[in-house]
Amino acid sequence: MFSSPIFQMLERGLDATALKQKTITDNLANINTPNYKAKKVEFQTVLDGSLTAYRTSSRHVPFSTSGGQSMALIRDSSTMMNNNGNNVDLDKEMADLAKNQILNQALVQRLNGKFNSLQMVIKGGK
Repeated sequence: MFSSPIFQMLERGLDATALKQKTITDNLANINTPNYKAKKVEFQTVLDGSLTAYRTSSRHVPFSTSGGQSMALIRDSSTMMNNNGNNVDLDKEMADLAKNQILNQALVQRLNGKFNSLQMVIKGGK
């Protein structure tokens, strides 16, 4: 039941928002640290390959069924915001934090909806 593709995708989404939250808070905690370079989370693949797609023509874009959602933590050393070598941009980090929190709340609400549906089925629709 909890191994359904929807639960798995919601779980991976929550894992991703948790990693992004940690990365942003690390950046904010080191905003005044000399030579600290901001980190960011990059997602190589969005779909986990569990979705089935059929091509009706060889000219259509093929869907990959291998792989999964992979996240990479990247350190951005190409820029410098401050004279001390630090490149953490407070405005960008705060905007990313707000965006990540909204995404996390949406995922949690969707997961709660799934659990409420299961609870209603278990109680016999009451």
